[in-house]
Amino acid sequence: MAAKRRPEEIIGEWGVRDVTPPSLAERKKLLDEVEINPLTGRPLRRRIRRFRPEPDRYLASLGGPLPYMQRLRQIDEAIDAHAARVAQAFAEHGDDTARWRRIAERWDFGEVNDLIERHNRYYPIEARLPMDPRTRDYVKIGGRSYRREPLDAAWILDRYPAV
Repeated sequence: MAAKRRPEEIIGEWGVRDVTPPSLAERKKLLDEVEINPLTGRPLRRRIRRFRPEPDRYLASLGGPLPYMQRLRQIDEAIDAHAARVAQAFAEHGDDTARWRRIAERWDFGEVNDLIERHNRYYPIEARLPMDPRTRDYVKIGGRSYRREPLDAAWILDRYPAV
């Protein structure tokens, strides 16, 4: 029978571990950069976070993925499926430029574009994105807009150009 594990081993609250070669190299590199770092010896500005867990969000998370999360997964899966089908079609017809352009222009993205349209319309509300008063639009997520571009022939020809 295995020995009972201590909570520190399970959740990783054991403090500083032994120095490994990669961490030793990183420490030396940091010590070499101390002289050129303008922030050395000065306290860093405190960043105030405007986050507090809200009970309604917690309760909503108990029901599993939220509708916008499910929709994003459907979009990603549909795009992957289209990419696989496009790659297969390109392998079969990519050598004929005119035919490949016709195939790309006639490709049906209706279902995934409908999902993308619903995402662009409802995501900010469902995800409770805050507004940016300067731009009068919703804030960017990771520096990028939440909006997704619908797929079309240009999407295909960017990945598999007709040569």
